[in-house]
Amino acid sequence: MHRTRPLDHLILILGAVFLAAPVLVAFMTSTHTAAEIHTGGLQILPGSNGPATYAEVLTRQGGFTGEVTGLRMLMNSLILGLGFAVGKIVFSMLAAYALVYFRFRFATVLFWVIFTTLLLPLEVRIVPSFQVMSDLGLINTYPGLIVPLLASATGTFYFRQFFRSVPDELLEAARIDGAGPVKFFWDILVPLSRTMIAAMFIIMFVYGWNQYLWPMLMTTDERMFTLMRGIKSILQVWVGSQIPDYNQAFALAVLAMLPPVAVVVIFQRWFIKGLTESDK
Repeated sequence: MHRTRPLDHLILILGAVFLAAPVLVAFMTSTHTAAEIHTGGLQILPGSNGPATYAEVLTRQGGFTGEVTGLRMLMNSLILGLGFAVGKIVFSMLAAYALVYFRFRFATVLFWVIFTTLLLPLEVRIVPSFQVMSDLGLINTYPGLIVPLLASATGTFYFRQFFRSVPDELLEAARIDGAGPVKFFWDILVPLSRTMIAAMFIIMFVYGWNQYLWPMLMTTDERMFTLMRGIKSILQVWVGSQIPDYNQAFALAVLAMLPPVAVVVIFQRWFIKGLTESDK
C-alpha cells in the first residue's frame, strides 16, 4: 500500500501541472505586447508589459461609447454570478421544501414535471424568454440578466433528495416546540443544508459567471457588458492593419478565472462534503 503513494502523488502532480499549464501560458502571454504576440504566438516567459496591460484593461475607458472599463465588466459578471447562484439556491430550496414537507396531491408528478425541464435548456426557450423580458422593459438591466435563469430543476432535485434524508423526528420535535413551517425551514433545514448550499453555490456561480449567449442578447448598452463579452469584443477588432489587443484579451481571460477559482478554494471543503456526505 505504501509503495503506491509516490506513484499516486506523481499522477496528481502531473495532473495539476497539465491543468495549470494553460493558465500559466495565458498569464505569461498577457505580459507581452500585442505585436509580440502577433508575431511570436503564445509565450512561456514573462514580458515587460504586464503591469501596464492589467492597469489598462481594468481602468481604461473604451468601447464604442468610451464608457466601459474592465472593472465595470468585472462587476457586471460578479453581479450576474452571485445573483444567479443565490437566486437558484433560494428558489430550489423553497421548491424542494414544498415538495417534501407539504403533503399535497400530485407532488411527485409535479416534481417530475419540474425535473423534465432539464430537457429544455435556455437555448431552446431563448426567444420567448427574450420576448418576455423585452415586453417588461428589462433589457439592459440586472433583473433581465438574472431572473430568466433562476428556475433550476437540478437544484430542486438535489435539495429534495437532501430534505428527504432529514429524520422525521426533527419535524416532530419542531412541531412539539411550536415551530411553524417558516421557523422550521429557517432554523433547522437551512443550517443543516450548509454543505449542500456551498456545493450548489460553487456550481451555480461558475455556470452563471461563464454565461455568454444570454448576456449577449440582453445587453446592448456597453456599460452592462460582462467579461465574456469584453474578451470577445477585443478579439473581433481587425480594422485594416490594426492588430487586436491580444495581450488585453489574455489579461481579461486571466482576470475572468480569478473569482471562480476563489469561490472553489473558499468552499471546496463544504463542496466535497455536500456531494459525498450520506449521514445527515
